[in-house]
Amino acid sequence: MRPSDPSALVSTFLVEGRSDDCPIIDAHAHYGPYRAIYFPQGGKADAMLKAMDRAGVRVAVLSGHAALVDPVRGNAEVAEVVAAHPDRFRGYLVTNPNYPDHIARALAEFDRWQERGFVGFKLHPGMHEYSLTDPNYASVLAYANEHCVPVLSHTWGADGTCGTKQVRDVIRRYPDLPFIAGHACYGDWDGAIALAAGHENLYLELTAAYAVNGVIERMVAGAGAHKVLFGDDLPWFDPTYAIGCVLFAHITDEDRRAILYRSAAALLRV
Repeated sequence: MRPSDPSALVSTFLVEGRSDDCPIIDAHAHYGPYRAIYFPQGGKADAMLKAMDRAGVRVAVLSGHAALVDPVRGNAEVAEVVAAHPDRFRGYLVTNPNYPDHIARALAEFDRWQERGFVGFKLHPGMHEYSLTDPNYASVLAYANEHCVPVLSHTWGADGTCGTKQVRDVIRRYPDLPFIAGHACYGDWDGAIALAAGHENLYLELTAAYAVNGVIERMVAGAGAHKVLFGDDLPWFDPTYAIGCVLFAHITDEDRRAILYRSAAALLRV
């Protein structure tokens, strides 16, 4: 379905499939295979780059699937990919709260990880079955709060490890923490929007949320486009569809540009 009066930006995407002056930044991507899952775009760099090129994604910020289970091996894999394609990929350093000794080493060495193209931390409380507010996350959150390092965390509205309540507790405890709510506390849209509107350093990331009718418009109206980041979980989902959801939302081109690249460029420094 096409808009009856498409904007200049939407018109360019409709004709070209991408826009050179809208260099999309994917703030939520992954790398590598995942158990029992087939990725049509592939989970490796070459296939991901083809999907990114087709959709006009300039940079994707990755966390390793392997790192969610084995952070030593998985983070090293992402570092290799970023080193091979420094103009196209950046990394999130995955920290697993079930391995507190590894977290201590990761924080001690984070300057080195930044030199290797890592721009923040990735947390997955749901997978690790460990609440955002529990003690083993405290050192990561405190470090990120002190050094203004972005943290992308999986969030889900009804999940007792990373729902809106846990996010609220974290941002109150760490007011300078740049916190990216992955999936935007999926399902609890009103709660997530209220948190983003009331907290300068909380951002809503669109993976999966983009597909829910009217949610992008609600986020822009309630929190502002500058608080919304584009992400698509590549290689889980095709960036073309996710970008289309932003383009066809009933918002302005300035809002679209803020979501698709401007806000992420400022926050993640890519």
